[in-house]
Amino acid sequence: MPAYQAPLRDFDFVLNELIKVQDTLPSLPGYEEATQDIFSSYLEAAAQFCENELAPLNRPADEEGCTFDPATKSVTTPVGFKEAYKQFCELGFTALDCDPAYGGQGMPKTLSFPIIEMQCSANVAWSMYPGLSHGAYSAIHAHGSDEQKATYLPHLVDGSWTGTMCLTEPHCGTDLGLLKTKAEPNGDGSYSISGTKIFISAGEHDMADNIIHLVLARLPDAPKDVKGISLFIVPKFHADGSRNSVYCGSLEHKMGIKANATAVINLDGARGYLIGEANKGLACMFTMMNAARLGCGMQGLGLGEAAFQGALTYAKDRLQMRAMAGAKFPEKAADPIIVHPDVRRMLLTQKAYTEAGRALAALLALQLDIEEKHPDADARQDAADLVALLTPVAKAFMTDNGYTAANLGMQVFGGHGFIREWGMEQLVRDCRISQIYEGTNGIQAIDLLGRKVLLDQGQKLRKFTKQIHKFCQANEGNAQLAEFVAPLAKLLKDIGDITMGIGMASMKDRDEAGAAASDYLRLLGHLTYGWLWARMAEVAYAKLETGGDDFYKAKIATARFYFAKLLPEVEALKATIKGGAKPLMTLADEHFVF
Repeated sequence: MPAYQAPLRDFDFVLNELIKVQDTLPSLPGYEEATQDIFSSYLEAAAQFCENELAPLNRPADEEGCTFDPATKSVTTPVGFKEAYKQFCELGFTALDCDPAYGGQGMPKTLSFPIIEMQCSANVAWSMYPGLSHGAYSAIHAHGSDEQKATYLPHLVDGSWTGTMCLTEPHCGTDLGLLKTKAEPNGDGSYSISGTKIFISAGEHDMADNIIHLVLARLPDAPKDVKGISLFIVPKFHADGSRNSVYCGSLEHKMGIKANATAVINLDGARGYLIGEANKGLACMFTMMNAARLGCGMQGLGLGEAAFQGALTYAKDRLQMRAMAGAKFPEKAADPIIVHPDVRRMLLTQKAYTEAGRALAALLALQLDIEEKHPDADARQDAADLVALLTPVAKAFMTDNGYTAANLGMQVFGGHGFIREWGMEQLVRDCRISQIYEGTNGIQAIDLLGRKVLLDQGQKLRKFTKQIHKFCQANEGNAQLAEFVAPLAKLLKDIGDITMGIGMASMKDRDEAGAAASDYLRLLGHLTYGWLWARMAEVAYAKLETGGDDFYKAKIATARFYFAKLLPEVEALKATIKGGAKPLMTLADEHFVF
């Protein structure tokens, strides 16, 4: 597997030329010092860490995995993980975008997202340890009491403690209304938590002094459905150093991310502390879940980038056959496989999905910063609505495309891609889970169409599509962009019509929305990526007029590939949506046989 190189040039393009973060961030309270120079220094430091420390650990850690000791109920992470985490903390990355009141550096999320991508490309299993901790920090920061914040946040910020979220149980995953974990009041403000949680990422390990579990459980006499769920802080060690009754029961044997400890967690009267209001735990946990869903999207993006880098290097080196139009390198025994159209199709698909995903990640990160810091309430609400609408798109579309990119990378390697030593099959295995956890991509599609579009009669969607409409209007007479603007404008209109059609059909039969959801999400994903690629082409054309280099020519060529070879998928999606629910629902359950 070729060595990972952080795509610093593309980060610079997206942040400073496309999204133009410096036009917004310095005007937001608390971000006055977030200059382009500061961004560059952080990104360069993160690149060095990911390239030199994390990436070399990736394959050996996958081979070694995590080790569970049943006698002590402890977990040992792969060689080098603990030392890399210590260095990560010392470099200040755990504190990057955290509140200065608790030891954080107060940097924007627009800076943290590229660093997350680099970690995911270099070593996605390792990245999950600090990733889950940041989610726990966010939930406590948003919903915890002053005492809870003072107790837990400084340690989560400096990295000496890590965090998890404990939702899933053996009998329930997506349907959390079925969970059985109990919380009994102790009479002193604490609760006795008993139950079993499964699939807990980073649930037990040796990388930090303490692990703070955020656990969903039911109080006595709580309502039976999701309205009766509360959220509790359950530390592995209490503040006084005493051991709590929360233990790892085993580790899962998994297809991928083997270097992350995916644990079964047993709570046997563990002492916990209510966070937020009783029976409002799911709303509190969604603070962490939404962050995790964006984190999943970043995993798809990061692994897609790693697969592209590996495939591109191999395609330039591997000699096989001659170009169909005639030998390109007659002095060699054969031409490198990059000359072949089908190999170029695979490479360009990886490149197009990855670079558009990077642009979407930057766009969402900036909206998160605006939502948190902007002095104008309307601007904060608009940003929040855009993040709410596009979070399921980021989670599902980016991970689906990341898995496609990883598979294509393995395909470029041919038979060698199927061999462990080359590293490509690990990317496929590691990426596959991103489409499943934190709400399967089918659930993301239902969330998008049902809750984010139909529930508010398309209000959030209209805010988003208005931006695309303005872009198309502004460039209606631009001859350079005509090949992008015309199909984008048509797709925009089609999505409006299709959304209305689904809404009308689902009023008569709710299965219509469920049948359309996954195709609809992919349709909106293509609209989003198409808009971003058209914008990137616009920037590239402008730069070329002032002496820009081949980087910008490659942007335009990739935009053309996207519109010519990937965007046409929308025609099939529109057709399958119009096919409705009937083809799915008419076959009786008893006729599903084998």
